[in-house]
Amino acid sequence: MKLVCSQAELNASLQLVSRAVAGRPTHPVLANVLLTADAGTGRLSLTGFDLSLGIQTNLPAAVERSGAITLPARLFSDIVSRLSSDSPVTLDCPPGEEQVELTSLSGSYQMRGMPAEDFPDLPLVQSGVPIRLDADALVRGLRATLFASSADEAKQLLTGVHLRLDGNGLECAATDGHRLAVLRLSHQLAGEAPKASSQESTNVDGEPFAVTVPARSLRELERLLSGRPSAEPLSLFCERGQVVVLWADQVLTSRSLDGTYPGYQQLIPEAFNRRISLDRRAFVAALERVAVLADQHNNVVKLSSDPATGKVQVRADAQDVGRGSESLAATLEGEAIEIAFNVRYLLDGLKAMAAEQVVLQCNAPTTPAVLVPFGDESAFTYLVMPVQIRS
Repeated sequence: MKLVCSQAELNASLQLVSRAVAGRPTHPVLANVLLTADAGTGRLSLTGFDLSLGIQTNLPAAVERSGAITLPARLFSDIVSRLSSDSPVTLDCPPGEEQVELTSLSGSYQMRGMPAEDFPDLPLVQSGVPIRLDADALVRGLRATLFASSADEAKQLLTGVHLRLDGNGLECAATDGHRLAVLRLSHQLAGEAPKASSQESTNVDGEPFAVTVPARSLRELERLLSGRPSAEPLSLFCERGQVVVLWADQVLTSRSLDGTYPGYQQLIPEAFNRRISLDRRAFVAALERVAVLADQHNNVVKLSSDPATGKVQVRADAQDVGRGSESLAATLEGEAIEIAFNVRYLLDGLKAMAAEQVVLQCNAPTTPAVLVPFGDESAFTYLVMPVQIRS
């Protein structure tokens, strides 16, 4: 293998695939990045794979001699990142050898690698009809839901985001048992009219397609899609417990999570007898100020509505430390209520919305409350369980 490529492109690609390199590898080769040079296409492919998450990307290169080898990911990345971006990088691995010489204008480095044959193959499922999605739409869906997934490995199914597709579009949902975020993106199948796209959004039996993917994998996908904007749609394949996303010159593979995802739509109340409309930025600012005290004790804030004055009071009481309150103008429907929440859960949901006005809907201090953007209440739903407080 011998090639010349850009330091900037090689460094960016290494940073990307290194996120799929095992931190504690079960086999030495899993700590490496696979390099594959192809003189026919003039491309260098980089792959990281920890047996759960795999990332592959390609960059242009002047390939003199095709070949493949694996190199220690951390060492290789540290060397390349410190080279001048003005200098092209030459990689040379003589046939039959396992040592690569890296040369730039400033000097040369030798690294011992491992054979490419030792590196596990990415599970590239590419059979059947792919689901084609608009990349920007998927990014929006992931940003609106990833934060609500669980970090508790004992609830493994909840450590993922549930992706559901039908003829009407894409739905992303995540819950950790205390809150639920659901974003519905109508007709976001890539580049086609909704009716023409609907066939691709379902399986061979015409049923809606659904899969739950680990949040860790989807965070990397969101980072990948955001870092290299492209109008090109992505293709999603799912088969035998594996999810494969193809996009531009990049591939991401992940295992899917087994099991039946909770019927989250049944958790959302059908009707509410109290609605509180607030300016989102003012609400966030008030919560962040009060959170300084709430964080000192139990993260609980209390919201009290007063229809007579058209105000909502936000309070925190940190025992033996102090207390604070803020008053916000609001449009109130229904009777007065006092309800308490984990302030971090409220802030997470509010920051996932872009609307200027939000609506907090609830029925009682002990039943689920729902936050929605004002005027677009069917697109994003954020359900949060209240904290029971002693009077």
